Amino acid sequence: MSETNGNDNEGGDWLSASVTRNPGEHATVIDSEQVADDPETALTVAKIKALRQSIDNVDTAIVSLLAERFKYTSQVGVLKARAGFAPADYKREDYQIERLHHIAVGAGLDPDIAEMYREFVVTEAKKRHQRIADAGGDPGVLDVFA
Repeated sequence: MSETNGNDNEGGDWLSASVTRNPGEHATVIDSEQVADDPETALTVAKIKALRQSIDNVDTAIVSLLAERFKYTSQVGVLKARAGFAPADYKREDYQIERLHHIAVGAGLDPDIAEMYREFVVTEAKKRHQRIADAGGDPGVLDVFA
Protein backbone atom coordinates (compact mmCIF):
# COMPACT_ATOMS: atom_id res chain seq x y z
CA MET A 1 0.00 0.00 0.00
CA SER A 2 1.24 3.46 -0.83
CA GLU A 3 1.36 5.94 2.00
CA THR A 4 0.52 8.77 -0.36
CA ASN A 5 -2.86 7.66 -1.68
CA GLY A 6 -3.90 4.39 -0.08
CA ASN A 7 -3.84 2.39 -3.34
CA ASP A 8 -1.36 -0.15 -4.66
CA ASN A 9 1.07 2.30 -6.22
CA GLU A 10 4.13 0.27 -7.19
CA GLY A 11 5.67 2.13 -10.10
CA GLY A 12 2.78 4.58 -10.27
CA ASP A 13 0.20 2.15 -11.67
CA TRP A 14 -2.59 3.29 -9.38
CA LEU A 15 -3.62 6.90 -9.17
CA SER A 16 -5.91 8.16 -6.48
CA ALA A 17 -8.74 10.36 -7.70
CA SER A 18 -7.52 13.03 -5.28
CA VAL A 19 -4.08 13.22 -6.91
CA THR A 20 -3.72 15.99 -9.48
CA ARG A 21 -0.61 17.66 -10.78
CA ASN A 22 -1.96 20.33 -13.10
CA PRO A 23 -5.37 22.02 -13.06
CA GLY A 24 -7.51 20.61 -15.84
CA GLU A 25 -5.22 17.61 -16.34
CA HIS A 26 -6.99 14.37 -17.17
CA ALA A 27 -5.75 11.33 -15.24
CA THR A 28 -6.75 7.69 -15.39
CA VAL A 29 -7.83 6.22 -12.09
CA ILE A 30 -7.31 2.49 -11.68
CA ASP A 31 -7.94 0.88 -8.32
CA SER A 32 -7.29 -2.63 -7.06
CA GLU A 33 -10.96 -3.60 -7.15
CA GLN A 34 -11.30 -2.60 -10.78
CA VAL A 35 -8.30 -4.73 -11.77
CA ALA A 36 -9.47 -7.69 -9.70
CA ASP A 37 -12.91 -7.54 -11.30
CA ASP A 38 -11.74 -7.21 -14.89
CA PRO A 39 -9.11 -9.58 -16.34
CA GLU A 40 -8.71 -7.39 -19.44
CA THR A 41 -7.88 -4.37 -17.29
CA ALA A 42 -5.49 -6.52 -15.24
CA LEU A 43 -3.71 -7.57 -18.46
CA THR A 44 -3.50 -3.96 -19.60
CA VAL A 45 -2.03 -2.89 -16.26
CA ALA A 46 0.51 -5.75 -16.42
CA LYS A 47 1.58 -4.63 -19.91
CA ILE A 48 1.88 -1.02 -18.72
CA LYS A 49 4.05 -2.16 -15.79
CA ALA A 50 6.36 -4.07 -18.15
CA LEU A 51 6.65 -1.11 -20.50
CA ARG A 52 7.32 1.22 -17.58
CA GLN A 53 10.17 -1.02 -16.47
CA SER A 54 11.66 -0.68 -19.95
CA ILE A 55 11.16 3.09 -19.77
CA ASP A 56 12.91 3.17 -16.39
CA ASN A 57 15.82 1.20 -17.86
CA VAL A 58 16.12 3.64 -20.76
CA ASP A 59 15.95 6.61 -18.35
CA THR A 60 18.79 5.09 -16.33
CA ALA A 61 20.86 4.73 -19.49
CA ILE A 62 20.07 8.28 -20.63
CA VAL A 63 21.08 9.84 -17.31
CA SER A 64 24.26 7.76 -17.25
CA LEU A 65 25.07 8.81 -20.81
CA LEU A 66 24.39 12.47 -19.98
CA ALA A 67 26.83 12.21 -17.08
CA GLU A 68 29.41 10.72 -19.44
CA ARG A 69 28.75 13.42 -22.03
CA PHE A 70 29.22 16.20 -19.49
CA LYS A 71 32.50 14.65 -18.35
CA TYR A 72 33.76 15.08 -21.91
CA THR A 73 32.35 18.56 -22.37
CA SER A 74 33.98 19.61 -19.10
CA GLN A 75 37.31 18.41 -20.45
CA VAL A 76 36.67 20.45 -23.60
CA GLY A 77 35.89 23.44 -21.38
CA VAL A 78 39.21 23.07 -19.57
CA LEU A 79 41.09 22.90 -22.88
CA LYS A 80 39.20 25.90 -24.30
CA ALA A 81 39.86 27.96 -21.17
CA ARG A 82 43.56 27.14 -21.18
CA ALA A 83 43.79 28.04 -24.88
CA GLY A 84 41.80 31.26 -24.40
CA PHE A 85 38.92 30.09 -26.61
CA ALA A 86 35.36 31.34 -26.07
CA PRO A 87 32.79 28.94 -24.59
CA ALA A 88 30.65 29.10 -27.77
CA ASP A 89 31.64 27.43 -31.04
CA TYR A 90 28.91 28.19 -33.57
CA LYS A 91 30.43 26.11 -36.35
CA ARG A 92 30.28 23.07 -34.04
CA GLU A 93 26.69 23.97 -33.04
CA ASP A 94 25.61 24.15 -36.69
CA TYR A 95 27.24 20.78 -37.32
CA GLN A 96 25.45 19.29 -34.31
CA ILE A 97 22.07 20.66 -35.43
CA GLU A 98 22.41 18.93 -38.78
CA ARG A 99 23.93 15.73 -37.37
CA LEU A 100 21.30 15.25 -34.66
CA HIS A 101 18.50 16.05 -37.13
CA HIS A 102 19.68 13.22 -39.38
CA ILE A 103 20.08 10.83 -36.44
CA ALA A 104 16.56 11.66 -35.22
CA VAL A 105 14.99 11.11 -38.63
CA GLY A 106 16.84 7.82 -39.03
CA ALA A 107 15.70 6.68 -35.59
CA GLY A 108 12.08 7.66 -36.15
CA LEU A 109 12.24 10.49 -33.61
CA ASP A 110 10.67 13.88 -34.16
CA PRO A 111 13.67 16.13 -35.03
CA ASP A 112 12.20 18.82 -32.77
CA ILE A 113 12.83 16.54 -29.78
CA ALA A 114 16.42 16.06 -30.88
CA GLU A 115 16.74 19.84 -31.20
CA MET A 116 15.38 20.35 -27.67
CA TYR A 117 17.96 17.87 -26.42
CA ARG A 118 20.73 19.61 -28.37
CA GLU A 119 19.69 23.01 -27.08
CA PHE A 120 19.72 21.75 -23.50
CA VAL A 121 23.15 20.10 -23.65
CA VAL A 122 24.78 22.92 -25.62
CA THR A 123 23.39 25.59 -23.28
CA GLU A 124 24.54 23.65 -20.23
CA ALA A 125 27.96 22.93 -21.74
CA LYS A 126 28.48 26.62 -22.54
CA LYS A 127 27.55 27.56 -18.96
CA ARG A 128 30.05 25.02 -17.66
CA HIS A 129 32.69 26.23 -20.10
CA GLN A 130 32.15 29.80 -18.91
CA ARG A 131 32.47 28.75 -15.25
CA ILE A 132 35.66 26.90 -16.08
CA ALA A 133 37.03 29.92 -17.96
CA ASP A 134 36.09 32.22 -15.09
CA ALA A 135 37.96 29.86 -12.75
CA GLY A 136 41.12 30.03 -14.86
CA GLY A 137 40.70 26.60 -16.41
CA ASP A 138 39.79 24.78 -13.20
CA PRO A 139 36.64 22.63 -13.59
CA GLY A 140 35.97 22.93 -9.84
CA VAL A 141 33.59 20.89 -7.77
CA LEU A 142 30.67 21.30 -10.18
CA ASP A 143 32.66 19.32 -12.72
CA VAL A 144 34.40 16.98 -10.30
CA PHE A 145 34.42 14.13 -12.81
CA ALA A 146 36.20 16.12 -15.52
